[in-house]
Amino acid sequence: MNFFSELGRFAIFMKYVMKKPQRWNVFWKITFREMHNIGIESLLVVVLIATFTGAVTTIQTANQLLTPSDLFPTQLIPKFVVGAVVSTSSILELAPTVTCLVLAGKIGANIASEIGNKKISEQIDAYEVMGINSASFVTLPKIMAGLIMIPSLIIVANFLLIYGGVLATKFTSALTLDDLVEGARMTFHAEYVKIMLIKSVIFSFLITSLSAYQGYFTTGGALEVGEAGTKAVTKICIFILFFDLVVAQIFLGL
Repeated sequence: MNFFSELGRFAIFMKYVMKKPQRWNVFWKITFREMHNIGIESLLVVVLIATFTGAVTTIQTANQLLTPSDLFPTQLIPKFVVGAVVSTSSILELAPTVTCLVLAGKIGANIASEIGNKKISEQIDAYEVMGINSASFVTLPKIMAGLIMIPSLIIVANFLLIYGGVLATKFTSALTLDDLVEGARMTFHAEYVKIMLIKSVIFSFLITSLSAYQGYFTTGGALEVGEAGTKAVTKICIFILFFDLVVAQIFLGL
């Protein structure tokens, strides 16, 4: 199936997904359950990855910028620059993009497999027989939960990335906590936070909608369900990187 026909099928799928829920009490009950599955169950992964990534980024940046070399035998770059680099890269790139690429593997594969199982076991067909909009019933709560919880996880990841940098100052003599904080304060712009939140909303929609779409159109058996999860993660990662470039060019391009 070529790109444009699949894009059209996705657009038609989303047209049915975005219709008004038939029973709001059921919709919110499922949404709260999905918020737990997407957000709470992914929290530990986000905490570990963000903390260690922040620490490693700080140590490597300090090593590259502050270590004397044959070309520059003396230190020419102020130490606070390391804090500026770590803080800015955490807000603009590491927190939204890296976190969502990780969550694509966890959340995206789970959603695609769950809906794919419902498809091959004919539960989706049963919803249609009962007069239920199956596309909206199985997908819209996941999208709503993702739009709430994934940006929340990204905000948590951003703080933990900085905290990881703080921890790194305990293990390297090249940088102090004051240098890190000074650089972060000097280069902080509220515009960067807005860009991070815009990315988080876009990536959240991509993770939930593309994985649900891939699972909804699964055919075959258990093997195809596994393939649907793999295809969903692959597509999500590609589109996350593409829209990451688009957003960066729109808001930061010269």
